[in-house]
Amino acid sequence: MKKVLVVGANGKIGRQVVDKLHENSDYDVYAGLRKDDQIAERKGKGIHAVKVDLEGELTALEEAAKGMDAIVFSAGSGGSTGDDKTILVDLDGAVKMMLAAQNQGVKRFVMVSSMFSNVRDIWSYGRYENAGVGNPYFAAKHYADEALQASDLDYTIIRPSTLQDDAGTGKISLAEQFTNHDERTMKIPREDVAETIIAVLGNDHTIGKTFDLDTGDTPIAEVVEGLG
Repeated sequence: MKKVLVVGANGKIGRQVVDKLHENSDYDVYAGLRKDDQIAERKGKGIHAVKVDLEGELTALEEAAKGMDAIVFSAGSGGSTGDDKTILVDLDGAVKMMLAAQNQGVKRFVMVSSMFSNVRDIWSYGRYENAGVGNPYFAAKHYADEALQASDLDYTIIRPSTLQDDAGTGKISLAEQFTNHDERTMKIPREDVAETIIAVLGNDHTIGKTFDLDTGDTPIAEVVEGLG
């Protein structure tokens, strides 16, 4: 049974990943949460929960990562915070979590990034005004992804399109880089992102892969298996 720490377990994707892994006998999931009441709530449901404050000390993150087989990073500062929190959480927090993983010998690291983060023309020069939530967000995601790719971690980076709260379809499409940059037509339910994360965790041939993720017509397991 693999021990998996989900960082950002109170987010809309992270919560679903935790719930689904909790029901999967192949995994022993730990919800990484910032607030004590969140930890108490998850423990009350029989789910392991640990303190993960991405603005806190590296040593505390190392303690949370200790003994884990994999880390899923789906944390973010949220749309209601300022650019300072975006940098401290989405960038520096992500890099600190990578360091914590490395220092504790945790090799597997799955990153939930954002579509367009690797396309500078989208976010650096004032083009595509409606693409996402703003340049600092994309910059933070971009450099966090760059740090992960430069590390010795066994990474997979998932860049989903615009996230929706609709029920999942169980079907996706993915590509190393989609050429259609119209975010108005590229949308995916968060549940399908969560299921894709779990499929990636179960397939070592996704190690070292980065890809855009969108809704599609092919079952998730089949698409992920095709990455091999």
